[in-house]
Amino acid sequence: MSLSEFGLIERFFAQQPLKNPHNRLGIGDDCALLEIPAGYQLAVTTDTMVENVHFFKDANPQQLGHKLLAVNLSDLASMGAQPFAVTLALTLPKVDETWLAGFSKGFLDLAHHYNVDLIGGDTTKGHLTLTVQALGLAPKGLAMQRSAAKVGDLIYLTGCLGDAGLGLKIEQGYQCANPEQALQQFHQPLPCVAQGLALRDIANACIDVSDGLAADLGHILEKSGVGATINSDALPLSKAVKTYLAETDDWRMPLTAGDDYQLCFTISPEKIADLTIECWQIGVIEATAGLRVLRSGHIETLEVQGFEHFS
Repeated sequence: MSLSEFGLIERFFAQQPLKNPHNRLGIGDDCALLEIPAGYQLAVTTDTMVENVHFFKDANPQQLGHKLLAVNLSDLASMGAQPFAVTLALTLPKVDETWLAGFSKGFLDLAHHYNVDLIGGDTTKGHLTLTVQALGLAPKGLAMQRSAAKVGDLIYLTGCLGDAGLGLKIEQGYQCANPEQALQQFHQPLPCVAQGLALRDIANACIDVSDGLAADLGHILEKSGVGATINSDALPLSKAVKTYLAETDDWRMPLTAGDDYQLCFTISPEKIADLTIECWQIGVIEATAGLRVLRSGHIETLEVQGFEHFS
Protein backbone atom coordinates (compact mmCIF):
# COMPACT_ATOMS: atom_id res chain seq x y z
CA MET A 1 0.00 0.00 0.00
CA SER A 2 1.36 3.42 -0.97
CA LEU A 3 2.32 5.83 1.80
CA SER A 4 -0.05 8.70 2.53
CA GLU A 5 1.15 12.29 2.55
CA PHE A 6 1.55 12.32 6.33
CA GLY A 7 3.07 8.86 6.37
CA LEU A 8 5.62 10.02 3.81
CA ILE A 9 6.55 13.03 5.94
CA GLU A 10 6.75 10.98 9.12
CA ARG A 11 8.91 8.25 7.62
CA PHE A 12 11.42 10.27 5.62
CA PHE A 13 11.56 13.77 7.12
CA ALA A 14 9.97 14.13 10.59
CA GLN A 15 12.22 11.87 12.66
CA GLN A 16 15.01 14.41 13.00
CA PRO A 17 15.25 16.05 16.45
CA LEU A 18 15.75 19.82 16.46
CA LYS A 19 19.40 20.65 17.07
CA ASN A 20 19.56 24.40 16.62
CA PRO A 21 18.55 26.45 19.69
CA HIS A 22 16.81 29.07 17.53
CA ASN A 23 14.22 26.50 16.44
CA ARG A 24 11.54 26.07 19.13
CA LEU A 25 8.99 23.99 17.23
CA GLY A 26 9.38 22.12 13.97
CA ILE A 27 7.46 19.55 11.95
CA GLY A 28 4.09 18.50 13.37
CA ASP A 29 2.10 21.71 13.89
CA ASP A 30 0.51 24.19 11.52
CA CYS A 31 3.56 26.45 11.82
CA ALA A 32 7.13 26.26 13.03
CA LEU A 33 8.22 28.55 15.86
CA LEU A 34 11.57 30.33 15.66
CA GLU A 35 13.50 32.48 18.11
CA ILE A 36 15.43 35.37 16.52
CA PRO A 37 18.12 36.63 18.92
CA ALA A 38 18.45 40.33 19.67
CA GLY A 39 20.89 42.17 17.42
CA TYR A 40 20.36 39.86 14.43
CA GLN A 41 18.44 40.05 11.17
CA LEU A 42 16.69 37.14 9.49
CA ALA A 43 17.97 36.29 6.00
CA VAL A 44 15.47 34.34 3.87
CA THR A 45 15.94 32.74 0.45
CA THR A 46 13.85 30.40 -1.70
CA ASP A 47 14.85 28.24 -4.67
CA THR A 48 12.85 25.84 -6.82
CA MET A 49 14.20 23.02 -8.98
CA VAL A 50 12.01 21.48 -11.69
CA GLU A 51 12.66 18.18 -13.46
CA ASN A 52 13.95 18.62 -17.04
CA VAL A 53 14.64 22.31 -16.32
CA HIS A 54 17.15 22.20 -13.46
CA PHE A 55 18.01 18.52 -13.41
CA PHE A 56 17.81 15.47 -15.67
CA LYS A 57 14.87 13.07 -15.41
CA ASP A 58 17.12 10.22 -14.20
CA ALA A 59 19.11 12.32 -11.70
CA ASN A 60 20.49 10.44 -8.71
CA PRO A 61 18.03 11.28 -5.88
CA GLN A 62 20.69 11.44 -3.16
CA GLN A 63 22.76 13.87 -5.20
CA LEU A 64 19.60 15.83 -6.00
CA GLY A 65 18.66 16.17 -2.33
CA HIS A 66 22.16 17.41 -1.55
CA LYS A 67 22.20 19.94 -4.38
CA LEU A 68 18.72 21.29 -3.65
CA LEU A 69 19.79 22.26 -0.14
CA ALA A 70 23.29 23.35 -1.17
CA VAL A 71 22.09 26.00 -3.62
CA ASN A 72 19.94 27.61 -0.92
CA LEU A 73 22.70 27.54 1.70
CA SER A 74 24.95 29.16 -0.91
CA ASP A 75 22.59 32.14 -1.11
CA LEU A 76 22.82 32.57 2.67
CA ALA A 77 26.61 32.25 2.47
CA SER A 78 26.77 35.11 -0.03
CA MET A 79 25.09 37.37 2.54
CA GLY A 80 27.30 36.19 5.40
CA ALA A 81 24.30 34.63 7.15
CA GLN A 82 24.57 31.60 9.42
CA PRO A 83 21.99 29.00 8.26
CA PHE A 84 19.82 27.44 10.96
CA ALA A 85 16.52 26.24 9.44
CA VAL A 86 14.90 25.21 6.18
CA THR A 87 11.47 24.26 4.88
CA LEU A 88 10.93 21.78 2.07
CA ALA A 89 8.05 21.59 -0.41
CA LEU A 90 7.87 18.48 -2.59
CA THR A 91 5.61 18.00 -5.60
CA LEU A 92 5.84 14.34 -6.59
CA PRO A 93 4.24 12.45 -9.50
CA LYS A 94 4.00 9.37 -7.25
CA VAL A 95 5.29 7.99 -3.97
CA ASP A 96 8.53 6.18 -4.79
CA GLU A 97 9.97 5.02 -1.47
CA THR A 98 13.39 4.14 -2.92
CA TRP A 99 13.65 7.59 -4.49
CA LEU A 100 12.51 9.29 -1.28
CA ALA A 101 15.01 7.35 0.82
CA GLY A 102 17.88 8.53 -1.37
CA PHE A 103 16.62 12.09 -1.67
CA SER A 104 16.02 12.52 2.06
CA LYS A 105 19.45 11.08 2.89
CA GLY A 106 21.25 13.54 0.58
CA PHE A 107 19.20 16.45 1.89
CA LEU A 108 19.40 15.63 5.60
CA ASP A 109 23.07 14.61 5.57
CA LEU A 110 23.99 18.07 4.27
CA ALA A 111 21.59 19.73 6.72
CA HIS A 112 23.23 17.92 9.63
CA HIS A 113 26.67 18.93 8.38
CA TYR A 114 25.72 22.60 8.76
CA ASN A 115 23.57 22.15 11.90
CA VAL A 116 20.45 23.12 9.97
CA ASP A 117 17.01 21.86 11.02
CA LEU A 118 14.19 20.90 8.65
CA ILE A 119 11.25 22.61 10.37
CA GLY A 120 8.34 22.12 7.96
CA GLY A 121 7.08 22.24 4.39
CA ASP A 122 4.47 20.63 2.17
CA THR A 123 3.91 17.65 -0.14
CA THR A 124 1.63 17.61 -3.18
CA LYS A 125 1.05 15.49 -6.28
CA GLY A 126 2.19 16.75 -9.68
CA HIS A 127 5.22 17.16 -11.94
CA LEU A 128 8.44 16.64 -9.95
CA THR A 129 9.21 20.04 -8.41
CA LEU A 130 11.41 20.70 -5.37
CA THR A 131 11.38 23.92 -3.35
CA VAL A 132 13.43 24.96 -0.33
CA GLN A 133 13.17 28.05 1.81
CA ALA A 134 16.33 28.60 3.85
CA LEU A 135 16.67 30.84 6.90
CA GLY A 136 19.84 32.36 8.30
CA LEU A 137 20.99 34.94 10.82
CA ALA A 138 23.30 37.90 10.28
CA PRO A 139 24.27 40.59 12.79
CA LYS A 140 22.39 43.80 12.10
CA GLY A 141 24.20 45.93 9.54
CA LEU A 142 26.74 43.25 8.56
CA ALA A 143 24.93 41.24 5.89
CA MET A 144 26.83 41.54 2.61
CA GLN A 145 24.89 42.95 -0.34
CA ARG A 146 25.38 43.26 -4.09
CA SER A 147 25.13 47.04 -3.97
CA ALA A 148 28.20 47.80 -1.85
CA ALA A 149 31.11 47.49 -4.32
CA LYS A 150 33.37 50.56 -4.49
CA VAL A 151 35.71 51.86 -7.17
CA GLY A 152 39.18 50.54 -6.38
CA ASP A 153 37.92 47.36 -4.71
CA LEU A 154 39.71 44.17 -5.66
CA ILE A 155 37.60 41.26 -6.92
CA TYR A 156 38.15 37.81 -5.44
CA LEU A 157 36.87 34.25 -5.87
CA THR A 158 36.78 31.55 -3.20
CA GLY A 159 37.50 28.66 -5.58
CA CYS A 160 37.70 27.21 -9.07
CA LEU A 161 35.42 28.17 -11.93
CA GLY A 162 34.07 26.01 -14.72
CA ASP A 163 34.07 22.60 -13.05
CA ALA A 164 30.28 22.39 -12.87
CA GLY A 165 30.01 23.61 -16.46
CA LEU A 166 32.46 20.90 -17.49
CA GLY A 167 30.46 18.37 -15.47
CA LEU A 168 27.36 19.27 -17.47
CA LYS A 169 29.26 18.83 -20.73
CA ILE A 170 30.49 15.42 -19.54
CA GLU A 171 26.89 14.40 -18.80
CA GLN A 172 26.02 15.54 -22.33
CA GLY A 173 28.75 13.39 -23.90
CA TYR A 174 32.08 15.27 -23.67
CA GLN A 175 34.95 12.84 -23.06
CA CYS A 176 37.16 13.85 -20.13
CA ALA A 177 40.18 11.91 -18.87
CA ASN A 178 39.61 12.90 -15.23
CA PRO A 179 35.91 13.70 -14.79
CA GLU A 180 35.57 13.11 -11.04
CA GLN A 181 36.01 16.68 -9.74
CA ALA A 182 33.83 18.19 -12.46
CA LEU A 183 31.00 15.71 -11.87
CA GLN A 184 31.25 16.16 -8.11
CA GLN A 185 30.94 19.93 -8.47
CA PHE A 186 28.02 19.61 -10.87
CA HIS A 187 26.05 17.11 -8.79
CA GLN A 188 27.08 17.83 -5.19
CA PRO A 189 28.53 21.33 -4.74
CA LEU A 190 29.48 22.46 -1.24
CA PRO A 191 28.17 25.90 -0.24
CA CYS A 192 30.82 28.32 1.02
CA VAL A 193 29.16 28.89 4.39
CA ALA A 194 32.36 29.24 6.44
CA GLN A 195 33.86 31.58 3.85
CA GLY A 196 30.77 33.80 3.89
CA LEU A 197 30.91 34.09 7.68
CA ALA A 198 34.62 34.96 7.52
CA LEU A 199 33.98 37.69 4.92
CA ARG A 200 31.03 39.57 6.40
CA ASP A 201 33.19 41.85 8.57
CA ILE A 202 35.62 42.80 5.80
CA ALA A 203 34.13 42.37 2.30
CA ASN A 204 32.07 45.07 0.63
CA ALA A 205 29.88 43.31 -1.96
CA CYS A 206 29.37 39.58 -2.43
CA ILE A 207 27.38 37.15 -4.57
CA ASP A 208 27.42 33.39 -5.15
CA VAL A 209 28.32 32.19 -8.63
CA SER A 210 25.18 30.29 -9.61
CA ASP A 211 24.47 31.60 -13.13
CA GLY A 212 28.10 32.12 -14.18
CA LEU A 213 30.74 34.63 -13.07
CA ALA A 214 30.01 37.14 -15.85
CA ALA A 215 26.29 37.24 -15.10
CA ASP A 216 26.63 37.24 -11.31
CA LEU A 217 29.45 39.76 -11.14
CA GLY A 218 27.32 41.77 -13.55
CA HIS A 219 24.62 41.93 -10.86
CA ILE A 220 27.12 43.47 -8.44
CA LEU A 221 28.22 46.00 -11.05
CA GLU A 222 24.64 46.99 -11.87
CA LYS A 223 23.50 47.28 -8.26
CA SER A 224 26.64 49.19 -7.24
CA GLY A 225 26.76 51.49 -10.27
CA VAL A 226 30.32 50.53 -11.19
CA GLY A 227 32.27 48.52 -13.78
CA ALA A 228 35.11 46.02 -13.65
CA THR A 229 37.99 44.41 -15.47
CA ILE A 230 38.89 40.80 -14.76
CA ASN A 231 42.08 39.01 -15.81
CA SER A 232 41.35 35.69 -17.50
CA ASP A 233 44.88 34.47 -16.68
CA ALA A 234 44.17 34.95 -12.96
CA LEU A 235 41.04 32.76 -12.88
CA PRO A 236 41.43 29.69 -10.64
CA LEU A 237 40.87 26.70 -12.93
CA SER A 238 41.18 22.97 -12.32
CA LYS A 239 43.46 20.82 -14.47
CA ALA A 240 40.43 19.28 -16.19
CA VAL A 241 39.00 22.68 -17.12
CA LYS A 242 42.39 23.84 -18.41
CA THR A 243 42.55 20.71 -20.58
CA TYR A 244 39.06 21.40 -21.90
CA LEU A 245 40.03 24.99 -22.80
CA ALA A 246 43.17 23.79 -24.58
CA GLU A 247 41.15 21.31 -26.62
CA THR A 248 38.24 23.59 -27.51
CA ASP A 249 39.41 27.20 -27.14
CA ASP A 250 36.05 27.80 -25.46
CA TRP A 251 37.57 30.47 -23.21
CA ARG A 252 34.20 31.93 -22.22
CA MET A 253 33.02 28.71 -20.59
CA PRO A 254 34.50 29.30 -17.11
CA LEU A 255 33.07 32.83 -17.19
CA THR A 256 29.57 31.89 -18.30
CA ALA A 257 28.86 28.39 -16.95
CA GLY A 258 26.74 28.21 -13.82
CA ASP A 259 26.47 25.95 -10.77
CA ASP A 260 29.97 26.55 -9.35
CA TYR A 261 28.58 28.15 -6.15
CA GLN A 262 31.83 29.87 -5.29
CA LEU A 263 31.63 33.32 -3.71
CA CYS A 264 32.66 36.35 -5.74
CA PHE A 265 33.36 39.32 -3.49
CA THR A 266 34.91 42.76 -3.56
CA ILE A 267 37.15 44.13 -0.86
CA SER A 268 39.01 47.37 -0.22
CA PRO A 269 42.79 47.04 -0.71
CA GLU A 270 43.49 48.11 2.87
CA LYS A 271 41.54 45.11 4.17
CA ILE A 272 43.37 42.45 2.16
CA ALA A 273 45.58 41.65 5.16
CA ASP A 274 42.45 40.71 7.13
CA LEU A 275 41.52 37.86 4.77
CA THR A 276 41.69 34.49 6.52
CA ILE A 277 40.30 32.26 3.76
CA GLU A 278 41.84 30.80 0.63
CA CYS A 279 40.85 32.97 -2.32
CA TRP A 280 42.11 34.32 -5.64
CA GLN A 281 42.24 37.92 -6.86
CA ILE A 282 40.81 38.08 -10.38
CA GLY A 283 40.16 41.76 -11.10
CA VAL A 284 39.35 45.27 -9.95
CA ILE A 285 36.25 47.45 -9.66
CA GLU A 286 36.35 50.54 -11.88
CA ALA A 287 34.28 53.67 -12.44
CA THR A 288 33.57 52.94 -16.13
CA ALA A 289 30.42 50.85 -16.47
CA GLY A 290 30.51 47.37 -17.99
CA LEU A 291 32.47 44.16 -17.57
CA ARG A 292 35.78 43.82 -19.39
CA VAL A 293 38.13 40.84 -19.68
CA LEU A 294 41.90 41.13 -20.04
CA ARG A 295 42.89 38.23 -22.26
CA SER A 296 46.28 37.70 -23.93
CA GLY A 297 47.10 41.37 -23.48
CA HIS A 298 43.85 42.59 -25.03
CA ILE A 299 40.71 43.97 -23.42
CA GLU A 300 37.42 42.44 -24.52
CA THR A 301 33.95 43.53 -23.43
CA LEU A 302 31.89 40.68 -22.11
CA GLU A 303 28.13 41.02 -22.25
CA VAL A 304 26.54 37.90 -20.83
CA GLN A 305 23.17 37.36 -19.22
CA GLY A 306 22.39 34.54 -16.83
CA PHE A 307 19.76 31.89 -17.37
CA GLU A 308 16.27 33.38 -17.79
CA HIS A 309 13.22 31.14 -17.44
CA PHE A 310 10.94 33.27 -19.60
CA SER A 311 13.34 34.68 -22.21
